[in-house]
Amino acid sequence: MSLILISILYGILGGLVRALIGLLKYYGKNIKHKKIRFGYLTFSLVVAAAVGAFAGALEHGDWRLAILSGYVWTDFLEGVYKIKQEEGLEI
Repeated sequence: MSLILISILYGILGGLVRALIGLLKYYGKNIKHKKIRFGYLTFSLVVAAAVGAFAGALEHGDWRLAILSGYVWTDFLEGVYKIKQEEGLEI
């Protein structure tokens, strides 16, 4: 398997871990809400894959950097989304 493909998969893994943590935190506070925004989840995983591929390619397939990059960028997107939501803006 190519290094880029492996980095993409590890980036998705990092983004998926962050998304699952976010969902667990959300449902811990909002038990009544059970709607998952699959479009938003898909977008964040695509970004995590792209960032993981880029980071992994820079470090010649370092899986740790790809996972960390996917996690961090998904966390960043979640933070931006929360800020925009608190300001009352629609994304």
